[in-house]
Amino acid sequence: MSQSKAPILKNKLFLYLTEFFAGMSVMAVELGASRLLAPYFSSSQIVWTIIIGTIMIAMALGNIYGGKSADKNPNPDKLYARIIIAAIWIACIPVLGKYIILGVSAVLIFAVNSNFLIIAAFAACMVIFVFPLFLLGTVTPSLAKYSVESLEDSGKTVGTLGAFNTIGSIIGTFVPTFITIPSVGTSITFLIFSGILLVLSVIYFISAKRGTGKIIVSAVIFLLCCCFGYSDSFAFWEDDLVYEGESVYNYLQVKEDDESVILSTNVLFGVQSVYMKDEKLTGMYYDYAMAAPLMVEDKVPKDQSVLILGMGTGTYAVQCRKYYGDMSVEGVEIDEKITKLSREYFNLPEDVNVTTYDGRAFLNAIDEKYDVIMVDAYQDITIPFQMSSVEFFELVKSHLNENGVMVVNMNMRGTQEGSINEYLADTISSVFGEVYTVDVAGSTNRELFASDNSNIIEVLNKNINNLKNPELKDMIINVSDNLSEYEAGDYLMTDDKAPVELLGMRVIDELIKDEVNYYKTIYENEGIRGLLNSIN
Repeated sequence: MSQSKAPILKNKLFLYLTEFFAGMSVMAVELGASRLLAPYFSSSQIVWTIIIGTIMIAMALGNIYGGKSADKNPNPDKLYARIIIAAIWIACIPVLGKYIILGVSAVLIFAVNSNFLIIAAFAACMVIFVFPLFLLGTVTPSLAKYSVESLEDSGKTVGTLGAFNTIGSIIGTFVPTFITIPSVGTSITFLIFSGILLVLSVIYFISAKRGTGKIIVSAVIFLLCCCFGYSDSFAFWEDDLVYEGESVYNYLQVKEDDESVILSTNVLFGVQSVYMKDEKLTGMYYDYAMAAPLMVEDKVPKDQSVLILGMGTGTYAVQCRKYYGDMSVEGVEIDEKITKLSREYFNLPEDVNVTTYDGRAFLNAIDEKYDVIMVDAYQDITIPFQMSSVEFFELVKSHLNENGVMVVNMNMRGTQEGSINEYLADTISSVFGEVYTVDVAGSTNRELFASDNSNIIEVLNKNINNLKNPELKDMIINVSDNLSEYEAGDYLMTDDKAPVELLGMRVIDELIKDEVNYYKTIYENEGIRGLLNSIN
């Protein structure tokens, strides 16, 4: 059918609006993709690279196909039918997306031996996002065909289409990030932009007085997706979550049982903060970090000042106050929503000040000095490069009092030469005179203590004798017995070169490989039945 039979196409504004909302939807889907993948694969730069690369591939193929299709058969019905299909596919993502991710991961974890996260994230992106974005990629060349009436105004028309697409993309970048995802979540964000595309196509077909079947079927499917796709739960198998939501920066999950309250961010199975209801030690790296105030010479812990970069919900702050008295503790946390959760679920005292800011930017903006600075800003492979460089640790050192101590939680202990922890420790050793490390039992964490005071071990052992709490005393004795002086190498990270994502991914691969080897052996020897029996 010719374009003239659809009266609404006589108005170029509708074509420009189609371009506008297509551009907006592409960016919204891209940002939604990052949130859909983050709980399973993290939100590292590597995952973002995979998302952007996959989407660019889809758009490029869509541009090629759209141009050829428009030249061969310039029928607007086909374009708006493709937009309907893209809209319905996007609406189905909240319903099926997380199951596809888990299915792809389950298959690949037994099929690949290295780069699991990269391959799994790429495969999930290809399956979930390539097709709808390929369809949306056909919009621009198709509209150019329908909009250009003569060669005399072709430049102006194509330029206007490009402008509408760019403006839509800009708005589609800001709206999900600052409005829809934080307020209504990722699932609803997908549904909102799916609905916009659907309405656009319905308007076209109503104007053309055809496509009634398409309208009815797409409306029914969209409504079903709205009913079954709305979910604020990524961890659909959990039954003891007290909070699950999203902020500008993170996917957030608070889990509670009889003994503790736990915060996880971005990766479903990680623990970023914990509050012990019986007020005992956590059994985690926070306990090991309690040795830092005992390494400060000529100052008892209750008189010290502590700064925590990467406050989370304040586990370390709560423990410092509980065991060392009313010491001065403040924190820096970039995610304001996490700080709100800390007051609501994790018993962080109101007089512990938390600044919503990037840790390094905070240090650049203040003049204060501290006795202990804890760096706890590394999550899985999401390690901010600007907080892992020589320049950063020099900045930390400049904010330590004389005899001050920096403690760093390094959460991915690898065994390969040139691991992320080796890079971090070497980098820190180039700044501080004394560096000691201790592995956290039962985890992949390693605590690092750094200072320019050569007496920190002697000070620690002396202060252990003054501890009154037997549980804490036993813990610190264990730390002291297992501390080892770090022998520095030449792996340095700077602001110019800090490959934290690739180094982190290498350790993640190593950890995953160790975890699944057991199940791979069962599968090879006993088949799928033996594997299912072992899991059950």
